Parts: sequence; structure tokens; C-alpha cells
Amino acid sequence: MSAVNSLVKSIKHRFDHEAAKKLLKEKYEAKLLFAMDGGMWNAGPELICVLSNYDTEEIVLVDTYGNPCRVNRENLLFSAKARYQEQLNQWEAELQSISRKR
Repeated sequence: MSAVNSLVKSIKHRFDHEAAKKLLKEKYEAKLLFAMDGGMWNAGPELICVLSNYDTEEIVLVDTYGNPCRVNRENLLFSAKARYQEQLNQWEAELQSISRKR
């Protein structure tokens, strides 16, 4: 009976870890959203790549809500990179602390 209890405890603990990872992902994906230049932006690899591929000062992009916005490309790129890296660093640190508890 002890082996069964040990197995059940191990499975519950693993399930709790996966649920915590999913919760962290949702938490930090929400923190990637930010407002700038009259639009709402998701600081992710897609936005960073699009902004990096242009060389003009101002461009018109469609924001998260589907609205076209004229933006200063360099300012938006700087903000997106900073927010993305900041949130991913925090996400990774929190995930490591959860993994150590396992």
C-alpha cells in the first residue's frame, strides 16, 4: 500500500507542477501587452522581427485590437525588446524557483 501512496503522491506533485507552469505562462503572456503610440502591442518575437525589418522612422502597423496605428518604429522596437526581455527573465526565474521545489 505504501508504494501506491508514494506513486499517487508523485503523480499529484507532477500534476501540480504542470498546472503551475501553465499558470505562469498565462501570467507572463498577459504582461507582454503594453500601450504605446495610441495602440496596444504584444511584445513578442513577431513584433520585434517586423519592426527590425523596416528602416523608416515611422510606419503604420495593426495593433493587438486590429486598429492601424502610425508609430515611431525605433521607440516601439526599443520598448518591445525591453518589455519582452524583462518579462522573460522574470518568467524564467519564477519557473526555476518552482522547479527547485519539486
